[in-house]
Amino acid sequence: MFDPDRRTIPAQPPKAGFAAGPSKLDAIRSVTLSLVYLPLARPISDAKVLTGRQKPLTQVAFLFCEIVSEAGHSGLGFSYSKRAGGPALYAHACELADNLIGEDPNDTARIWDKLCWAGASVGRSGIATQAIAAIDICLWDLKAKRAGLPLAKLLGAHRDSVACYNTSGGFLSSSVEEIRDAIDHSIASGIGGIKIKVGQPDPMIDLRRLDAVTSHIDGRVPLMVDANQQWDRTTALRFGRLVEPLNLEWIEEPLDAYDAEGHAALARELATPIATGEMLASADEHMALIRADAVDFIQPDAPRVGGITPFLRICTHAEAKRMRLAPHFAMEIHLHLAAAYAHEPWVEHFDWLAPLFNEELEIKDGRMIVPARPGLGCSLTGKARDWTVETRSFGV
Repeated sequence: MFDPDRRTIPAQPPKAGFAAGPSKLDAIRSVTLSLVYLPLARPISDAKVLTGRQKPLTQVAFLFCEIVSEAGHSGLGFSYSKRAGGPALYAHACELADNLIGEDPNDTARIWDKLCWAGASVGRSGIATQAIAAIDICLWDLKAKRAGLPLAKLLGAHRDSVACYNTSGGFLSSSVEEIRDAIDHSIASGIGGIKIKVGQPDPMIDLRRLDAVTSHIDGRVPLMVDANQQWDRTTALRFGRLVEPLNLEWIEEPLDAYDAEGHAALARELATPIATGEMLASADEHMALIRADAVDFIQPDAPRVGGITPFLRICTHAEAKRMRLAPHFAMEIHLHLAAAYAHEPWVEHFDWLAPLFNEELEIKDGRMIVPARPGLGCSLTGKARDWTVETRSFGV
C-alpha cells in the first residue's frame, strides 16, 4: 500500500528560461523596439502574384531591437515581414520586452526559452518566433561586440567569405531585357551567381524566359530558379526533367513549403538539387525536411525561425546530413551564419536593405566578405530612423 510519508518525489532540475545563476556577468538595462517600413523602388512580383495569391510587394516591414546592458554593451537585431504582419511583430515584441530587463544578455539560449514561454499562447511558430527573432539576433550582436569579434568569428568561422548570388534582379515583374541588364550589373560588381523567378501559370513562359537568361549568362556564373511554391508535384517533376541539361545550381521551392514528402520525392528523382525552407517559421518545421532528406540545399531564415539560437540548431542537424546551406534574404545576418557552417554555403544578395544600414558589404570574385567589424557590423541610417512609424522603450 502506498505510504506518502515514506516516499519522496525527486527534486526537479531548474527549468530553462527562469532565474539566472550566480555566474551572471551583466544585466540588460534597456530595450528599444521600433517598427520601420522600407519602401521599395518599384512593385515586385513573383509567382505568388501571377497566380493571384498575393499582391505585388511595395514595402517591407522591419522590427528593430536595440538593447543596452548595465556594463555599457549594446546590440542591434531585426526581423521583418512582407505584405502583412509588421504591426503584429511589433505588438508581440512589446508584450515580451519587460521579461528582458535585468537578464544577463549573454544567456541567449535561456532567454529564448523564457520569451517563448512568455508568449506560449500564440504558439512556437509564425509571429511568435519572428518577434523573438529580433531580440535574439540583437543579443547575439551584443555578445559578439562584447567579445570584440565579428559574429562569424564568435560562432567559429569556417571561412572569411561566402559565395553569393543575386535575386533582386530576377523577379517576374522584370522583363527579360531588364533581367539581362541586372545580370550584367551583378556579374560586373562581383556577384557569383544569379537566381531568377519561375512558377507562372503557364510553365512554357518560364521555359522561354529561362532559355533567354541561360543564353545571356553563357556559363559565366551558376544559375538558380525559384518557383515560390506554385507547382504541384507533377508540374515540378516535368519541369525539373526538362531543365536538367541546364545544370542549374538548384530548383527552389518547387512545391508547398510544408510538403516534405513531395520535396523528398523530387530530390530522389532529379539530378538538379532541390532547395527550400525559407517560408518555415520554426526549427521544428525544418526538422521535417531534414529527417525526410527532402532538400539538397536547406534555406532557413533566421528572422523567421526565431533568431540565431534556433538557426544554429537547424544547422547542427543539417550538417550531420551533409546538406548545403543557402539562407534566405537578410544577408547582413546570414553572411555570418553561413561563414560558420561546415559545408560550403551560398548567401543571397539583395540590394533592397541598403538604405537601412550605414555600412556596405564587400563583394569580390563571386564572394561576400565577412566584415571585420564586431558583431553584425551594422548600424542604422538616418533614413531608417525617418521611416520609423512606432517606437517604444523599456527599462528606462
